Amino acid sequence: MNRQNRVVNSPANVTVLGSCGAWPEPDRACSGFLLEYDGFRVVLDLGYGTLPRLLAALGSTTADGLDAVVVTHAHPDHMIDVHGLFRARWFGRQGAPRIPLFAPRPVLDRVMSLEEDDGSAVARVFDWHPLPATAYDVGPFSLHSAELPHSVLNAGVRLSAPGLTMAYTGDTGPDPAIAELGRDADLFIVEATDRAQQPGTAPAPEGRAMLMTAGQAGAAASEAGARRLLLTHFWPGNDRSLSRADAEATYDGEVLIATEGLRIDLP
Repeated sequence: MNRQNRVVNSPANVTVLGSCGAWPEPDRACSGFLLEYDGFRVVLDLGYGTLPRLLAALGSTTADGLDAVVVTHAHPDHMIDVHGLFRARWFGRQGAPRIPLFAPRPVLDRVMSLEEDDGSAVARVFDWHPLPATAYDVGPFSLHSAELPHSVLNAGVRLSAPGLTMAYTGDTGPDPAIAELGRDADLFIVEATDRAQQPGTAPAPEGRAMLMTAGQAGAAASEAGARRLLLTHFWPGNDRSLSRADAEATYDGEVLIATEGLRIDLP
């Protein structure tokens, strides 16, 4: 386990690498979070534009100091920069220990499809473990996952370590499993796409909702009894202050807005 380039300012913290859904606004990125606990670093999702921010946080062009990757689903705004991470390791750190990658199988398949070989190089960079699945030990964390409703297989994740629990939905429509995922979490990261804020946006497909509003995110956090709520995955152009107000109408705890570079000390 590589411990180079590490500066630990708090025993545990989360840094927002990206906060947009679908595509990034100017000077922003899509979904991504870096979680650090006692020097162990795990990244949650790597959407468009997150890799440069991750490398800057690590202080390494080849991602030295990254211990694990968790990806919720195979939509590119959540995983496309995993391919960039692969190239950083393959060209810059060949022979280094493989990085554990916890993700649904389509995430791995999509990364492999971007390479010209049979995917063997990707398998030499990442040690893949499927999600959703039974619990994994990931450094100091216990990683639990649950399938949540979306247009592709999406694994909400919950990471627990002594004195700390953090949960993240990925993309999801409303579902009772969301509250269980975030039960009593110190920080619950919940998507709040709020597509309806943009009247010119193509309507969502009919049928079961596959994304959430900020009000629904607040209600889920309230039902979960989470200590703090971090809203993320905002549709480009949305008024994030309006999303905060909508979440505060359904949740009595502290509502945070994901903003690139924001660092949240935990618990």
